[in-house]
Amino acid sequence: MQDDKNITTPENDENEIDLLELASKLWDNRRKIIKWAIAGAIVGLIIALSIPREYSTSVKLAPEMADSKQSSSGLGALASMAGLGGGASAGADAVYPQLYPDVVSSVPFLTSLFNVEVRTKTDNGETFTVEQFMTEETSAPWWNAILGIPGKIIGLLRSSEEVDENHVLDNFQLTSDEARLVKALSQRVSASVEQKTSVVTIDVKMQDPLVSAILADTVVSRLQKYVTDYRTNKARKDLEYAEKLNSEAQQEYYKAQQTLADYSDRNQGLATQAARITRDRLENEASLAFSLYNQTAQQVQKAKAKVQENTPVYAIVVPATVPIRPVSPRRMMILVGFTFLAVVGCASWILFLEPMLAEHRKTSTPGSDGKN
Repeated sequence: MQDDKNITTPENDENEIDLLELASKLWDNRRKIIKWAIAGAIVGLIIALSIPREYSTSVKLAPEMADSKQSSSGLGALASMAGLGGGASAGADAVYPQLYPDVVSSVPFLTSLFNVEVRTKTDNGETFTVEQFMTEETSAPWWNAILGIPGKIIGLLRSSEEVDENHVLDNFQLTSDEARLVKALSQRVSASVEQKTSVVTIDVKMQDPLVSAILADTVVSRLQKYVTDYRTNKARKDLEYAEKLNSEAQQEYYKAQQTLADYSDRNQGLATQAARITRDRLENEASLAFSLYNQTAQQVQKAKAKVQENTPVYAIVVPATVPIRPVSPRRMMILVGFTFLAVVGCASWILFLEPMLAEHRKTSTPGSDGKN
C-alpha cells in the first residue's frame, strides 16, 4: 500500500503543477486579458445602445365560461315564468379561451388594428395610427439595415408592386407592405391562456410605453367584441326577425282596428242581420290581429332576454397600465455577457490556440527538426 501511494503522488503533483502553470500563464498575460475585456465591454455597450427600448403591457382577463345549466336558468327562467316559452339551452361555446391566441394572431384581427389611434408619451403627445407608428416611428438596430441589403437588391431586380391610389384593404389579398406590417404586429401582439384557470393574458410590446398600453387596452376590447358578436350572433338574428314580425303584426292590428272603427261609424243605427254579421267578422279579425300582435311582442321580449343571456361577461384581473421600465434590451446583461465572452476568448487563445499555432509553425518550418 505504501508503494501505491508513492506511485500516485507524482501524478497528483504534476496535475497541480499544470494548473499552477496555466494560472501563471494567464497572470503573465493579464494585460492582454484586460485589453480584450475592455474591447468586449465596448462592443457590448455599442450593441446595447443600438437596440431600441421596448415596453411591454400585459392584461389578464378571466372570460365567462359557457354553461348549459346556467343558460337554462337566470333570464331563461324569468322568460318562462312570464309565459315566453322555454327554448333550447345554449350549446357549447365554439370560441373557447384556448382559441383566443389564434383569434388575436389572425389576419383579420391584426388588420383591424391598423387604423387604431395611439398617442406617444412625449412632450408633444403626437397622435398616430398603429400603421403610421409601426412604419414611421418604430426603429431597428443599425445592423438590420446591413443585413437587409441583399433583400433590397433582390427587390429592385423584381418588378415593383403597383398599388392603386384608391386601394382598399382586402384581408384575402394583402399587399407586400400590408403583409410585412401584419407579420410585425403578430410579433408584438400576442395572447396566451393558462390551461388550469383559463385566464387569458394579452401582451403588447411597443417602443413607446403609452402606445403599448393604449394598444393593449384596444386589443382586449376588440377581442371581447369579437367573442360577444360570435356568441350573440344567432340570438341577435332571432331578435331582428322577431322585431320584424312584431312590426308587421302591429300594422295588421292597427289596420283591422281602423277598418272596424270605420264600419261602425258608417253603420250606426243599422240593426240588420247582415250588418251584425259583418261587425262580428271585423271584431273577430281585430281580435285575431291583436292576439298575433301580442304573441310577437312576447317573442321580442324573449329574444331580447336571449341576447342578454348569451352576452359573455369578462373580469379584468390585471388592467392595462403604462409601463415605467423597458423590458428590453437588458443592457447590463449584454455588457457583462460580451465582457465575459471576451475574457474567455482571450484565455482560450493564450492557453490553447496560441501554443497550437506556434507548434504548427515550428513543425512546418524547414529545418525545424534539426536536420540540414
